[in-house]
Amino acid sequence: MGLIETTRGLLPGAGGTQRLPRCLGVALAKELIFTGRRLSGTQAQALGLVNHAVAQNEEGNAAYHRARELAQEILPQAPIAVRLGKVAIDRGMEVDIASGMAIEGMCYAQNIPTQDRLEGMAAFREKRPPRFVGE
Repeated sequence: MGLIETTRGLLPGAGGTQRLPRCLGVALAKELIFTGRRLSGTQAQALGLVNHAVAQNEEGNAAYHRARELAQEILPQAPIAVRLGKVAIDRGMEVDIASGMAIEGMCYAQNIPTQDRLEGMAAFREKRPPRFVGE
């Protein structure tokens, strides 16, 4: 994988010149963009560009299977809390940290009155798995 546009006389588009420096830092992003270097999955994982690198299987769907495993880990969690966590992260990364903290606070406040939060607290007290319903 890589931003190879400069090897074709182009500039990376679709946010590549903005997102990569935010992920890796300016110096490494410039190096990768200016050289058009391609990275293996293992290299991308080592840099933190991807969470997981898996060897391909004979069916050609190893990444799909790993994604399903990850989804199975997320699925039992409180759906509203997961959704609001995603909102807080995504929106918070677009602004300064003080504004990001305010966004997190608003998301937190939206989660407080949910039945899932009450269920999570009750399950913790009662030492049992929670039964989240998305309400």
